[in-house]
Amino acid sequence: MEKQKLVHRLTRSKRNGILAVTMTQPTARGYFFVVLAACLWAFLGLLFRRLHDHYGLSALTIAFLRAGVSFAILFCLLALVRRDLLRLTRRSVTLFMLYGLVGIAAFYFVYIQATITTSVTTAVVLLYTAPAFVALIAWRVWGEPLSARKTTAVGFAFIGCALVARAYDPTQLSLNWVGVLFGVGAGFTYALFTVFSKSGLRRFSLWTLLVYELCFGALFLLPFQNASELAILGQRPDVWIFVLALALGPTLGAIAAFSLGLRVLPASNVSIVATIEPVVASALAFIVLGERLEGLQIVGGMLVLGAALWLSVPTEPLRQSSR
Repeated sequence: MEKQKLVHRLTRSKRNGILAVTMTQPTARGYFFVVLAACLWAFLGLLFRRLHDHYGLSALTIAFLRAGVSFAILFCLLALVRRDLLRLTRRSVTLFMLYGLVGIAAFYFVYIQATITTSVTTAVVLLYTAPAFVALIAWRVWGEPLSARKTTAVGFAFIGCALVARAYDPTQLSLNWVGVLFGVGAGFTYALFTVFSKSGLRRFSLWTLLVYELCFGALFLLPFQNASELAILGQRPDVWIFVLALALGPTLGAIAAFSLGLRVLPASNVSIVATIEPVVASALAFIVLGERLEGLQIVGGMLVLGAALWLSVPTEPLRQSSR
């Protein structure tokens, strides 16, 4: 009898062990994909600077190429494997146009311009004011309560933003206040993009939403293109290496990896892990471009990222997923 009980316990333990391993494998894979996405996004600044510094492309042209080439690649892929995701109704056209204008055309342009006029590190840190803007938008538009926790986090975010922008040094701030405005604008437009995407994903597939956002974003940017800049694509074919890297890596590849991570991880966990992006971007900018931050700028960056992390953590314990 005792022997049978022992065999039963061992069998049950073995099953539980196998179950635990099985349950942790998707979780580990999910974190891998989120880290991969963050690392791919971290390369955005270097690619922007390469296309601007070495090929003379403006922020408007880089934004147009990023949106247009990414759209072309994604459209062709969906036409081959998931044509149903390309279905478009008349009622959704206006929505996609709005998403493309704000979330692609405006956001791409101001973020690239911030990177060019300030630095890779400053731009990516200012981008992470987006969660604070999301909290403010939700408060003003949907009437969500602005709790003491959210108010404190928003305050930390903008104090950190001021430190990163070197507001403590009026001479330096006066020299680069336009670039700082572009950086804050990147955070604001990304916040709007986040809000729009959350609304759109209730009605459309991620890839349907993305392909038409990119399409209309490229169309909005098209009238602002300079023929002499676009001619560089033919005169210097090596520029395509970086244009394709921009489209396949930080644009489409990062979104694919991020969505795979979201399938198996809670959204709050994903948001927290994704904040390694500015850390990786800063390290890359230091290694490749020699960018450095002053002590107070580092403190400011920590405040911004800390606020983003704080706003990402749910106020109530998460319920266990039924998956």
